Amino acid sequence: MKALITGGAGFIGSHISDLFVENGMEVHIVDDLSSGKKENANPAAALTVMDICSPDFPAYIEGLKPDIVIHTAAQISVSRSVREPVFDANSNIIGPVAMAMACAKAGVKKLIFSSSGGTVYGEVPEGAAREDAPFRPVSPYGISKMAYEYYLNFFLNDYGLKFTTLRYGNVYGPRQDPHGEAGVVAIFTKMLFSGKTPTINGDGKYYRDYVYVKDVARANLFAVDKGDNKAYNIGTGIATDVNEIYRQIAEAVGTKEPANYGPPRPGDLRRSVLDNTLAGAELGWRPSVTMPEGMAETVAFFRPKS
Repeated sequence: MKALITGGAGFIGSHISDLFVENGMEVHIVDDLSSGKKENANPAAALTVMDICSPDFPAYIEGLKPDIVIHTAAQISVSRSVREPVFDANSNIIGPVAMAMACAKAGVKKLIFSSSGGTVYGEVPEGAAREDAPFRPVSPYGISKMAYEYYLNFFLNDYGLKFTTLRYGNVYGPRQDPHGEAGVVAIFTKMLFSGKTPTINGDGKYYRDYVYVKDVARANLFAVDKGDNKAYNIGTGIATDVNEIYRQIAEAVGTKEPANYGPPRPGDLRRSVLDNTLAGAELGWRPSVTMPEGMAETVAFFRPKS
């Protein structure tokens, strides 16, 4: 099977690429390396450096004729989407729509889309959001993810392009960028190893569903042959606040240094948790890595080499 992975040199995409290579697939990666890194790309995969918004990208797909496309490339900054909504829409809607059109023309069997359960549902004050929960995105980033899900239904109905949408929780793990605004686990870990004290926004009681990146990669592999034309939450169903995240990271790093506390960040959701029951029943997917295990692997990745 020939798989094309957009953003395959990035954090999530590179782990998907590794798993697909391990399972004997012919893997092609397209990444503009704006946030991805060449060293993340699996050496057994063919890397093409290209922006998915490039006018040349649709022709590339039509020439490659992949069996399946895993779409992870995206503008991932929520705050940048607020500051630059046009840029966000171009990166997360316009370019990917042209890609879907090219997939339809090229006879792609399925497009697997990395959506965001942490943003499309908005605030989840109690329990865990199921896939039939109403969409309530509050940022252009969340709106773009929601919009592309609707576009996928359009391409199914009008062009016969199958899809599976995976709505991720807060993904963490090795290779996550510790220099951006997203990825609190990577940011805190890198700061502690650099001798800096992380600052927790507000009271730290912001609850998220943290899911390990290799579990996310497994969900993509399972979706190759299952879950046609449906959306699935990929999370643990467990709410963990930032205070506990810091405690676990500090313990794994080996420090008792307390965190600093600063003002709350405007617009942050208080709580977002995902119900993964449907993914278990229909994809056969369940998270297999506990948070202590995932934290240990993440901290080991960022630990300075002596």
